[in-house]
Formats: sequence, structure tokens, C-alpha cells
Amino acid sequence: MKSYLFALAVAATPAMADIVTVPASGSVADTMDALEAAVKGAGATVFARVDHAGGAEAVGQDLAPSQLLIFGNPKLGTPIMQADAQAGLALPMKVLVYQADDGSVFLAYEDVSTILDGLNVPADAPQRDMMAGALANLTKKAAGN
Repeated sequence: MKSYLFALAVAATPAMADIVTVPASGSVADTMDALEAAVKGAGATVFARVDHAGGAEAVGQDLAPSQLLIFGNPKLGTPIMQADAQAGLALPMKVLVYQADDGSVFLAYEDVSTILDGLNVPADAPQRDMMAGALANLTKKAAGN
């Protein structure tokens, strides 16, 4: 029975998405400000901006600067979730801006094709390419390179 439950848990665990990393020329805060402005300028909705380092500081712990932006566009996301409601676990889109150990700053996000793998979303759904293009363009703009 235990092995059956373990196999079921492993089968139900989504595959790890590929991470796309983009080097940035500014600080975490400046890069995140630029990303948020680019997202809003593109007509998408910003749902939340999470300051991971601020949360760590609030509980007396240290964490390098790290912020997460959660955003989306219902015109793109809704058809994906209509195809498979579980896509709501992957959406809305998220971009992390963080400072590495050497002081470098990066933007990172999950590759759209891999976050939707295993879901009942057609491989040729035009929203896949549109989301991937939006993430690439927004992060490039925010990176300031």
C-alpha cells in the first residue's frame, strides 16, 4: 500500500519547469521597478509584488535582495485555463528578480512551454507563444542591457 501511495504522489507531482535567467544591469529594486512599469505599460495586471528579503528581515533572518512580481493578462490566461483548469497552478505569470552571491542581479522565470507540459493545453495554442514572447520582451526591457 505504501509503495502505491508513493507512486501515486510521484505521478501527481508536476515536472520541474525550465528556468530562463536574464542578467540585469541594475539593482534588484531598480530592475523590479522597471519590470513592473513594463508589465503595466504592456496592459497586463500586476497582482502582487513580493519582497522575499523584506519577509526574511521581518523574522530576523538574512536573505539577499529578492523580489517576485506576479502578473497576468486574462485575454491570454483564460483560454489556457479553459483548456485545463489546472493551468491555474502555473498562472498568473511570475518573474523573480534576485541578487546572486557575487552581487550580480538576474531576472528569472519559468519557461511557458514547460509549465504547461502535462496539461490538456494544445501544443499549438497561440497563447503559449504569446506568453513566452511577453516574458522574454518584458524581462529584456527590465534588464536594461
